[in-house]
Amino acid sequence: MQRALIRYAPLLLLLLAWQAATQFGLVSAQMVPRLSQIGQAFWSMTVSGDLPMNAGMSLMRALVSLAVAIVVGVPAGLLMSTSRSFKLVVNPFVQLIYPMPKSALVPLMIIWFGLGSLSKMMLIFLGSLLPIIVSSYNGARSVSPILRWSAASFGATRMQILREVILPAAMPEILNGIRTALALSFILMVTSEFIIAKDGIGFLIASLGDGGAYPAMFAAIFTVAGAGFIADRLYGAFVRRQLRWRDP
Repeated sequence: MQRALIRYAPLLLLLLAWQAATQFGLVSAQMVPRLSQIGQAFWSMTVSGDLPMNAGMSLMRALVSLAVAIVVGVPAGLLMSTSRSFKLVVNPFVQLIYPMPKSALVPLMIIWFGLGSLSKMMLIFLGSLLPIIVSSYNGARSVSPILRWSAASFGATRMQILREVILPAAMPEILNGIRTALALSFILMVTSEFIIAKDGIGFLIASLGDGGAYPAMFAAIFTVAGAGFIADRLYGAFVRRQLRWRDP
C-alpha cells in the first residue's frame, strides 16, 4: 500500500492542486470544473446508464479489435522472419501504412464499412495490427541462429522450430508490441468515435463538450483514462507473470 502511494503520489498531488485551483478561483470553473462537480456528473451518468452503456460499447470495440490484431499480427510477424516470399509480399504494406496517421484512414473506413461499429473496429484493428507485426518480426529476427540450427539438427520441423524455439524466445518483444497496441487501441477508439459514431465514450465526450456540459465531459474523459490505466496495469501484471523466468 505504501509503495503504491509513493508511486502514484504525483497523480494525487495533481488532483489536490486541481481542487485547490478551482476552489479558490485561480482558474475558470467553465474551463476546469471542480472535482466535486465532476464526481457528481460521473455518479449521475452512471446511475442513468449513459456512461456504462457508452463505455461498454467502446471497450467492446477496442478489445475485440485488439484480440483479432494479436491473432493475425503475431503469426504474420513470425512468418515474415522465416519466409522470404511472405516478407516480400507483406513488408511493403507494413512500411507504407506504419508511419501513416491512422485517423487519415477514417474516410476510407466510412466508404468501405459504413457508419456502424465495423468501420471503427477496422480502424482500431489496423492501427493495433502494425506494431504487433513489427514487434513479432523484430523479436523473431533477434533469436540466435544457433538455437534454430540446434533444433534442426535434432530433427525439428520448420513449424516446430517456429512454435517451440522462435516464439518463446521472441515473446518479450512480442508482449512489448502488444502493450503498444493496447495503448493505440484506446487512442483510436476515442478518435474514431469523435468522427464517426452515434454511441461510445468518444461520441459522449464530443456531444457533452458541444453542449457545454463540461463536468460531465471531464467525467467521461476520466473514465477513459481510468479504463486505459487499469487495462495497462492488468496487462503489465500479465507480462510480469509470463516473463517471470527472466527474473534472477
